Amino acid sequence: MQLGLRLGRHDDSVVDAYFGPPELAAAVQAEPPIPVLALVSQADALLDEVGDGWLRDQVAGLRTYAGKLAGQPYSYADEVHGCFGVRPTFTDESLFEAAYDDLAQLLPGTGTLADRYEKWRNSSLVPADRVADVIAAIVAAARVHTTELIALPPGETVEVAHVRDVPWNAYNYYLGDLRGRIEVNLDLSTSAMDLLRVALHEGYPGHQAERALKEHLLVRGRGLIEETLVLTPTPQSMIAEGIAELAVEVLLDSPAGPDLAAVIHDAGVTFDLAEALAIERATQPYRWVEVNAALLLHERGATEAEAIAYLQQWGPLSAEMATHVVRFISEPASRIYILTYPAGARLCRGYVAGQPDRFRRLLTEQVRIRELADAAGDADSRGQSRSE
Repeated sequence: MQLGLRLGRHDDSVVDAYFGPPELAAAVQAEPPIPVLALVSQADALLDEVGDGWLRDQVAGLRTYAGKLAGQPYSYADEVHGCFGVRPTFTDESLFEAAYDDLAQLLPGTGTLADRYEKWRNSSLVPADRVADVIAAIVAAARVHTTELIALPPGETVEVAHVRDVPWNAYNYYLGDLRGRIEVNLDLSTSAMDLLRVALHEGYPGHQAERALKEHLLVRGRGLIEETLVLTPTPQSMIAEGIAELAVEVLLDSPAGPDLAAVIHDAGVTFDLAEALAIERATQPYRWVEVNAALLLHERGATEAEAIAYLQQWGPLSAEMATHVVRFISEPASRIYILTYPAGARLCRGYVAGQPDRFRRLLTEQVRIRELADAAGDADSRGQSRSE
């Protein structure tokens, strides 16, 4: 834990949340910052001491990130693999061409597919002055339906806030003591499906449910203090994003879906859930367009303008959204993170395979990338090597 907190003093994106013993954080804050190269050595020593398991995977991710901060040479793909245990590879555009045909049938009309997708999305935009109330109502309803899937800890709660000028769409800041805060980026236009996705991904049964359940069961119940430190550049985040991506499907594809859609209707927004889910499934392959764009930027020397053009060519993205994605994959704190969404979803979906008990296990136990990869048959994600 000290390694993660110490590395966080060099890069504040490393620690996503900490709600462990305050004296430990205070002691790290009080000491002079330890040079990054010394932290690399500390990580190497820990890798020699810690047995094969979940904790070692987290240390390996920190070792890679510390090495990158120390100036050690990594290709982009090696850095991503060292941190998350999954290697990004360039997806053949034939996958996107096949997805194009599926999506085009769902979005008839004239104009480019991106124009037709944006027209459909704009047909259910939530007025800016209603976003706060609507998302709060969706979060509340999603929490009720999540308790039908798994019991949440007594006293667990989340609040919703709104921000601007950030590189992400929404974020859950887990505060500890079973509390969270979901922040929503108001700079971007927000559709009905966007709000549903945010509420379930960031809230229930996504990030908020996972963090609160693990604090309750693993930290308080079993004394696993390492769970009080949530780290960004480690497999922990890959699995968390996979859970959150799958959470959207778990509720919207269940009998809870119409009830959640009713919250949108009550806000006076026209919205067809069945149509939205069909379009959502058809657009899933396009998440790999974003990974391709990151590889173009960081491994093939593309400019940001070329990456934006690539996103618009192969994905149904408006210029606004393509620019937003490139900002995200260009930021030092998020450049490697883009893979966690599609790869995490693929791993978790393959592991759960429609079995609610497996989804509940993801929410409540320390599960490794290797285990998910074996279940999903994902050869690129089997095991995590020590980065030298």
